[in-house]
Amino acid sequence: QVHLVESGGGLVQAGGSLRLSCAASGRTFSSYTMGWFRQAPGKEREFVAAIDWRADRTYYRESMKGRFTISRDNAKNTVYLQMNSLKPEDTAVYYCAAVQYSSGSYYSPRDYDYWGQGTQVTVSS
Repeated sequence: QVHLVESGGGLVQAGGSLRLSCAASGRTFSSYTMGWFRQAPGKEREFVAAIDWRADRTYYRESMKGRFTISRDNAKNTVYLQMNSLKPEDTAVYYCAAVQYSSGSYYSPRDYDYWGQGTQVTVSS
């Protein structure tokens, strides 16, 4: 089992940047595929980005490509989401998620077994 704690959210102006962090407990972090999702009020939780446990391949929602970057530091048991050129429509609660030895499906919340509590990101216009 793994426990996830997100941090780094906050209020930023449009065009600004934030870096979210997700710290994971446990000694087998490198065996987990890690994902970021977000959920705005009244909307479903949606995929943002994922990083594969096997070869550090990354996957992004189309609208995030070029603006968001997911990375991981296995020595620190941490996954990051660097968000640049933020837009008001990026406002949401951002969640970190994990699944051990993923079968290769990354885009649905159902693909993940563990979730953090979320961190609020608010982008003002």
